[in-house]
Amino acid sequence: MAYKIVPVTTFEQNCSVIWCEKTKKAAVVDPGGDLPKILAAIDELGLTLEKVLLTHCHIDHAGATADLAETKGVPIVGPQKEEQFWIDLLPQQSMMFGFPATKSFSPNQWLEQGDTVQVGDQYLEVRHCPGHTPGHVVFIHHPSKLAIVGDVLFNGSIGRTDFPKGDMDTLVNSIHQQLWSLEDDYEFIAGHGPNSTIGFERKNNPFVSDHRG
Repeated sequence: MAYKIVPVTTFEQNCSVIWCEKTKKAAVVDPGGDLPKILAAIDELGLTLEKVLLTHCHIDHAGATADLAETKGVPIVGPQKEEQFWIDLLPQQSMMFGFPATKSFSPNQWLEQGDTVQVGDQYLEVRHCPGHTPGHVVFIHHPSKLAIVGDVLFNGSIGRTDFPKGDMDTLVNSIHQQLWSLEDDYEFIAGHGPNSTIGFERKNNPFVSDHRG
C-alpha cells in the first residue's frame, strides 16, 4: 500500500491518498477541505479513485467529503454509525471554525470493528476507536505495517476529548485495546503532525505510554 499525505485546511490536517501499486486504484482518507489540492494529487499520481474513507467527521477531516464523492462519483465509506452526530453538525461546524460552507451527507457504508475495506487488491482492517469522537475508526494495512489513525493518537500526544461526546477514559482504552495490540514496528499516519510508530509511542507518549508516571 502506497500513500501520499496531502495537508489540508488551516488546521493542517493530514488527508491521505492511499493506493494499490498493482492496480493504481486509490482511496482518499479524511478529505477535510482544499478539494483542488486533493484532486491534483490524484491526477499527478495517475490514480483511479474508488472511494472516500473517513476516520471521523470533525470538519477538518470531513469538510470536502460530499464534494469529492460527487465530483468523482465514488462512495463514502465509514466511519462507525455513532458518527452521524458529527455529520449532522458539519454545516454548523463550518460556520463555527470559519470554513467554506459544508454539506452534510449520508455514508454509503458504515463500518464496524473487524470490518475489511478493499482498495484495489489491498485490504485494510477496520478498528472502532471511540473517545475523540464516538464513531471514530482506524484503518490498518497489515502487509505494510501501516495504520491511519485519525485523531486517536499523535506523535507525542493523543486526541482531544473536550468536544461533545468525547471521553478521555474511552480514548485511552481504545488506544490500549486497539493500537497497543499492534507490533512496535507498525508506522502510523496521524490526523495532524508527523508520523510515528506504535513502539515509540508505547514507550514515550506521556499520555498513554507503558512507562508514564
